[in-house]
Amino acid sequence: MAVTDEAIEKIKAMIVAGELSPGDRLPPEKELSERLGLSRSSMREAVKALEVIRVLDVRRGDGTYVTSLEPHLLLEAISFVVDMHDDDSMLEIFAVRRMLESQATGLAATLGTDEQIAELQDEVDSIDAAVTIESLVDHDIRFHREIVAMSGNAYLASLIEHLSSQTVRARVWRGLTEGGAVERTLSEHRAIADAIAQHDSALATSLATAHIAGVERWLRQAAAS
Repeated sequence: MAVTDEAIEKIKAMIVAGELSPGDRLPPEKELSERLGLSRSSMREAVKALEVIRVLDVRRGDGTYVTSLEPHLLLEAISFVVDMHDDDSMLEIFAVRRMLESQATGLAATLGTDEQIAELQDEVDSIDAAVTIESLVDHDIRFHREIVAMSGNAYLASLIEHLSSQTVRARVWRGLTEGGAVERTLSEHRAIADAIAQHDSALATSLATAHIAGVERWLRQAAAS
């Protein structure tokens, strides 16, 4: 593993130094292993590991390429990690989401364009408590994605989205439905959208904090029952 780690670090160093850029094809395995002073087997293992975390794209019969290295690719694995955690860890993850998303919501109120705000309000108007859980999950994804997109920070947006995977969202909305809290939760969405439309950053931040804290509270009660 130490040799593989060394190979990973050397390939990463090439990318960081600009020797390899997004979309570039890696040199042939033999050439690259000789250039870096590593065995071909360790090079293969390093390439496999970097493919898993979406740094490299292995195209059979064509070669190995550096991916676009865009945030949504590099942070994709977080959703898998989130799904694997237990209830206690999930509460810690939601605490991180609350801190990040509340600030992103404040930025949305400051930076959101009229077009983005209109789209967000249309999203809120498109849903009601009578729809299926699947539709509620889809709405929740779109609602929060549109808000964090207004922050203008692609890494922040991708990180927040992956901190709450679709599996977790489905579980939460199912619990909210059983607890009769869907209408209240959707009204919180409306209040957040209204605060953003009014460009009231402080209010938007506070409402988003309370909204996500409410989900945390439900998860804590669910874990205790």
